[in-house]
Amino acid sequence: MKGRKFLSWEMFLLIILILEFVIFGAKNPKFLMPRVLFASVNDFIAICFIALFVTFVMITGGIDIQAASIVGLTSIIIGVGWQDGGMNIWVASILAIVAAAVCGALSGFFIAYCGVQAMVVTLGGSFLYAGFALLVSNFSASEAYQGISGFPDSFKIISKFKLFGVIPSQLLVFIVLIIIAYILLHRTKYGRSIFLVGINQEAAEYSGINTRLVILSTYVLSAVSAALAGIMLTSYLGTAKSDLGANLTLNIITAVVLGGTLSTGGKGSVIGTALAALVIGILRFGLSLCFRVNTQYLDIPVGVLLLVVVIGRAIVSRPETAAFFKKLKKES
Repeated sequence: MKGRKFLSWEMFLLIILILEFVIFGAKNPKFLMPRVLFASVNDFIAICFIALFVTFVMITGGIDIQAASIVGLTSIIIGVGWQDGGMNIWVASILAIVAAAVCGALSGFFIAYCGVQAMVVTLGGSFLYAGFALLVSNFSASEAYQGISGFPDSFKIISKFKLFGVIPSQLLVFIVLIIIAYILLHRTKYGRSIFLVGINQEAAEYSGINTRLVILSTYVLSAVSAALAGIMLTSYLGTAKSDLGANLTLNIITAVVLGGTLSTGGKGSVIGTALAALVIGILRFGLSLCFRVNTQYLDIPVGVLLLVVVIGRAIVSRPETAAFFKKLKKES
């Protein structure tokens, strides 16, 4: 029964995605050009990367609003390590991923082992890691507002490569991450543990699951996905900045919730999140290209979308609503 519900919700998201293509394509045929459409992926691929693994966090009943800050921290570590530390660009990238994992583990430790609320810890983490990013940028010879540029072509190619000359590498990486996340969450014992922790942490503990370690690991995965997004964005833009990705938080959380993950935990879907992330990305791109909506106003429809989903779900889950639909079904 649960599988059917997920399938129907995912089908609903797929229909929305198709409608976006129809509406935006009818308004501006240029929207449907493969070159233009695939180029738009660069604008929202970071949301897609991170949302997949924030899904893990929210299924456990937590929340992660620090991932956007880790994107900027990753970017500036790469830039400073390469330009000012004399590191190989790939060594600097690995260092950035390790630093992101440590940040995720630190926040996860306070949440899982100290019992501090996830909202409080990750809100504090968002300020803390953004501060660390600014601190790291002070070690650079370049001005913070200019960023660090001039990266080698071997680094830039990871975002410039196109399969068959059309499909961007960002989309290929996203597909690989979907497969990895799907297998981890829906096909392994680890994934089942995540769902059990979200449903009832105490019962999961009694069944022999190390719930604290499971919770901590989800924040590490989320942080590593943010690091991957930071690497991809830095490569694409050709510039490392401490505030890179600072405005991603609302879109990430919206993608996870819209994808079918309950904010209270215990329920979620990787495919649902992936589709929701694409819905949000295409919505932002379509409104900008076809309806000339200024980029500074694009968070408004995303915020409305989040409110509609959360409020709609709250109304549907009420006992009175369930009884009404049950009665309606009997009468029909």
